[in-house]
Parts: sequence; structure tokens; C-alpha cells
Amino acid sequence: MAEEEVAGGKNVADYSTFEEFLSSQVTQLDLGYLEDINVARKLVELGYRGTKEGYSEEQFWAKKAAIEARKQIHSVKTIVSAGKTYDDAMLRALQQREEGNRTGKNASIFFVRDKNEYGQEISGYIDYAHRLATEDITPVFEGKKRFLPRPTDLSFLNWETMSVSGKESPHYKVIAKSMSGMVFRNKKDGKILNPDPFVGGHGDNSSRTIVPTTKYTSVIIFDHYNRRKT
Repeated sequence: MAEEEVAGGKNVADYSTFEEFLSSQVTQLDLGYLEDINVARKLVELGYRGTKEGYSEEQFWAKKAAIEARKQIHSVKTIVSAGKTYDDAMLRALQQREEGNRTGKNASIFFVRDKNEYGQEISGYIDYAHRLATEDITPVFEGKKRFLPRPTDLSFLNWETMSVSGKESPHYKVIAKSMSGMVFRNKKDGKILNPDPFVGGHGDNSSRTIVPTTKYTSVIIFDHYNRRKT
């Protein structure tokens, strides 16, 4: 059993507090005999129930920190574009933002307009961090696949069929009927990102960049730098 693994196949990282961790290993039978959750938790901590060797609060928080550190190291190792050189401006733009969007520092939205495999013009707004989390982007960086919007992205329009769709992502809520037209609310800090090119600014901690690529009809990036709610 891995050192951070505990009863039930879960690990220390699955619990937000030490008390929650201890309670997870207390059974109804334990409570029937002891009639006190605090006593039952203490028995788990001392190693009489649950994890045989016991588990102190200091060990619990140290283990959680170690697990989080390993996750961060793993995240850095999965930067598929690291150390590569790209001639195309679009691939360079994707590369420059890959690490920040994987680690949660940034939440970039790519507006992409081009033709699909059927020759139909399509456009849409793509949550880059969400795409990275749900798809292996290696073929895009290898030039074997194109970075195009889909009906499951923040917004999608097929200009030939006039098919319109959109879906919120883990990072953005789509607000289609605001005073400013369609805008995106960042779920982490609550800030509004406004993609309208005619507004004075695109929102707090947000910026707009036009990508001079010849491989796509149009690419505009809206970078948002995440801040926690205060």
C-alpha cells in the first residue's frame, strides 16, 4: 500500500481536515461501543483502529504537503511543448501559455476562426486550460492536428449551417445576455473577461493579443491571470 494510502482506497489528500481523516476510519460499530466520536478518533490516531501504525496530526499535514508537491512536479513534467522551438506564431502562443494554464496561474481563452475538415467556416472561444486537461495536445504541437473550436467549447458557430452552441467550463461561466454582449466570468476570482474589441479594457487582470499566424483565418487570445477572491 502506498505510504499516503489509507482505509477504503482513499489517500490523505482526499480529506480537508485531520478530524475528517480520522472520522473516515470510525465505524458504526465503534460508535456503538464507545458512544463518543472524539474517543473513536483518538483510537484511530493512536493506531488502535484504522491505520495500524497510527497517524498524528503533524504526519497528516506533512503527508498532504508532500502529495501536493508531487502533483506540482508531475504537472511540470507534462508540459509537452517544453524545450521545443516552433516557427508558427500559433504554436508559439500555445507553448508560451501551456505551463501557466496547466498549473492554474493563467486561464487563457483562445478565439479561433478557420475552416473545419469539411471546408465549413467555424469560430469559437476555447478555454485553453480545460482543453489541456481533457485532451492530449501533443498532436497539435507536432503539427498533426489543428487547434479548432468544438460545440462543447465556451462558444461555437458554424457559419455555413448557422449552428450555434456554447457550454460553460470548469474555469468560466458564459454570460450570453449581458449589457456588453457575451462575456465570461472566471470561476476562481469572479472577474469578468469581456472579449469585445471595442471596449476600453477586457477586465481586471486580463489582456488581449492578436496572433499573426498564417495557418488560421484568425486567432485572438484573452489571457486572464487568476487571483483568489478576497
